[in-house]
Amino acid sequence: MGTGLSAAGRPLTGREDETRRLGELIGAARRGTGGALVVRGEAGIGKSALLAHAEQHADGFRTVRAQGAEFEMEFPFAAVHQLCAPVLGSLAALPGPHRGALEAAFGMREGTPDPFLVGVATLGLLAEAARDRPLLCVMDDAQWLDHASAGALAFLARRVSAERVLLLFAAREPNPPAELDGLPELVLGGLGDAEARALLTTEVPGSLDERVRDRVLAEARGNPLALLELPRGVGPTGLAGGFAPPDAAPVPGRIERSYQARLERLPHPTRLLLTLAAADSVGDPALVWRAAESLDPAPDATALSAADVSSLVEFGTRVRFPHPLARSAVYRAAAPEERRAAHRALASATDPDADPDRRAWHRALAAPGPDEEVATALEQSAARARSRGGVAAAAAFLERSAALSRSPARRAERTLAAARATLEGGAYDAVDRLLATAAAMSLEAGQRATLDTLRARLSFARYRGGDDAPAHLLRAARRLADDDPARSRACCLDAIEMSVLVGGLPEVAAAAGSAPPSPRPAAPADAVLDAVVALVGEDHRAAIPALRPVVAAVRDPVWRHRPSLALLLAAEVWDIDALHGAAAHRVAESRESGSLHGLRIGLAMLAAASAHTGDCAAALEAVSEGEAIAGATGASPLIYPRLHLSALRGRRAEAAPLFEAALASDQRMSLSVHWASAVLHNALGDYRTALDAAERAVALGDLALTGLALPELVEAAVRCGEHRQAAAALERLAERTGAGAAPWGLGVAAYARALVTGDEDDYRAALGHLEGSRAAVSRARARLLYGEWLRRQGRRRDAREELRAAHEALSGMGAEGFAARAAGELRATGEQARSRVPRTLDELTAQEVHIARLVATGATTKEVAARLFLSPRTIDAHLRSVFRKLGINSRRQLRDLV
Repeated sequence: MGTGLSAAGRPLTGREDETRRLGELIGAARRGTGGALVVRGEAGIGKSALLAHAEQHADGFRTVRAQGAEFEMEFPFAAVHQLCAPVLGSLAALPGPHRGALEAAFGMREGTPDPFLVGVATLGLLAEAARDRPLLCVMDDAQWLDHASAGALAFLARRVSAERVLLLFAAREPNPPAELDGLPELVLGGLGDAEARALLTTEVPGSLDERVRDRVLAEARGNPLALLELPRGVGPTGLAGGFAPPDAAPVPGRIERSYQARLERLPHPTRLLLTLAAADSVGDPALVWRAAESLDPAPDATALSAADVSSLVEFGTRVRFPHPLARSAVYRAAAPEERRAAHRALASATDPDADPDRRAWHRALAAPGPDEEVATALEQSAARARSRGGVAAAAAFLERSAALSRSPARRAERTLAAARATLEGGAYDAVDRLLATAAAMSLEAGQRATLDTLRARLSFARYRGGDDAPAHLLRAARRLADDDPARSRACCLDAIEMSVLVGGLPEVAAAAGSAPPSPRPAAPADAVLDAVVALVGEDHRAAIPALRPVVAAVRDPVWRHRPSLALLLAAEVWDIDALHGAAAHRVAESRESGSLHGLRIGLAMLAAASAHTGDCAAALEAVSEGEAIAGATGASPLIYPRLHLSALRGRRAEAAPLFEAALASDQRMSLSVHWASAVLHNALGDYRTALDAAERAVALGDLALTGLALPELVEAAVRCGEHRQAAAALERLAERTGAGAAPWGLGVAAYARALVTGDEDDYRAALGHLEGSRAAVSRARARLLYGEWLRRQGRRRDAREELRAAHEALSGMGAEGFAARAAGELRATGEQARSRVPRTLDELTAQEVHIARLVATGATTKEVAARLFLSPRTIDAHLRSVFRKLGINSRRQLRDLV
């Protein structure tokens, strides 16, 4: 709501620089360069007036509005719905998944949309609406946006640069939504002395005593609303002579009291009506009047005729207060019983079928004490909110439900459920508070275990790398050991996966070894737990055969919440099909569910798996899409997928800063920076550096990492003349690969053995094992090593055949470092290698490569935009850049080239 500081067409006093900036943004959006701006400042500083000024001067724009409401924060996507409601006619133009996401978010269909999928769908909807004329989106009182809307709108704001769309937010200090951090902002300060005097003279009728004027100017500190409200608060005597007592309260508090002073002069029925209006976040006058009928005494239309009503509230097509502080003043002025009566009346007037959640919320605010019926209704509202992607709303409903629970057991259960939902929403301080509340309750053993698991998840989410998270899970396992052994073992397995990511695997595996015995026959999760404990104890011959069938079952539920462990163990047993299958399944499952967090992790897994299979283009595509998600969600990009890809491609300059960033970060992924460094430097023939990196990787002793680093260690040690070290590494590699007898592992072990023994049969055995395998990189490297050996034996013709095949495969997959090694060896045999990769493709960025590949498969601009969380106009701009760099001018030519 505005402060009424500027009539239409009149400049805002003292805001010339601010209005000029708004004018520039409006002009840019009109020309097709959209943007966003967050106007921040204290209550009454003029944020709403500035937004109103933008609306007045956005000639030719269509304007859509949304407003945060303090009592609306529990309803997911409420603000997005407000903003989109006027343009829902364009919904049919969106791709199916996006249309479905918005419909689910708005309660038009069943489903659980991801907030960022709603964001990209909103982008598409507003872009469609801006086709005919530019669009101005105004979001006032953004500090009260529901969390789901704040996330979706922040995503939208970062993606409108190629659209004729301008988003303006007004957010009150000191607590604007964290989701808006990083957006362009304009911080409003107080007016200067001259401007403040001019405003006071213009807007306050009658003469002011000079001492009063000076006091008002000093206390208002340039706040425009304070300049208008403080003179009203001192009354006629104060205005005339300055005899009113001073007030030391902060400006917002004094402004509220100014409104309350006017409220006190109103008749009781009028105050009741205003309390009803303040308690209703919808602003529906029909609802307020229906609710008023059940009050005692029931206010009628004559209540609006009282003096000063119009300065506090306006009953028109909507119920509007002149400022959020006015609503707050009215609500706070009411006695607790009057507030409860207002919410009780609003609950009775709310349709239980059309709006059950607002009805439940009003009933909760009306309840004077525990009420199990209301608590149950809130629990049902939480389930509906969760189904629409509103985890923050679900948490609020559950927390209130817990407070109204009569049974201590139900109160504890609902408090833990609220903590779980709050954790999913990322409000970590609130989770701390809820867990502390739960810890003080009388909890059953199972509930204590749940408390421990939530503490583990909180620690991992908040301190990513803190080593106490597995300890919490192990404590939960001990609590459950007697009464629920299956859940106890599941906690142990979760602790193991978490320790892989944060460190301390040997200690955690040792503790997990005391878990309750596995049932017979063992379920997949039990087999995995027992096998991992054995693996960490170096008993590979017992562990790996038991693991292989479970690892191969990539769709088994045991992996659903343990994706990292699935990938690690697939590499540990050298199952290339499971490695790729686990990653692909994770990506497909996340796409289907709309989980961008799961998709980001799955894409990182797929990038690693694709690199091993030699599909560097697919790996680059996964990296690009993962980075698009990180950009959309505000998360930090995962370093390792791009690092591993750079290492395989042999790009030292590209990999060096990634190595540095990875070593400086707290991230621990399945494939260490040291393994990647060993691969890179073996590719480049820098064997001493490769040996040092491989030694470091093996010393870490992690799952998968040690096994993958051993062949790098063998190759580097042999080239450096460290034959005893190479033989020792070979022995460890053979033990690991022999236990599972997987073709990938057997092939790698065979060429490592050939390096140590110089036996041609071992090279041939390696090629035999790897023939037909998805392990294309290992197969090409086996040919390279065999060709190098043949050349050194003086068998140039045989060497050329192997080296030619190795070079063709390696250059085709983009493994430039190894391909260069093969080319150098070919030249030594007297043959010149020919490149198969068009060098023009190197001019494209990762995102441009991804767009080019998607378009080459026949994807439309809208489909590519949906995949990369960008607008269609942005995709078209990238595509023009691709065409220019490749010297082509059509999608058909792109298909032929890519």
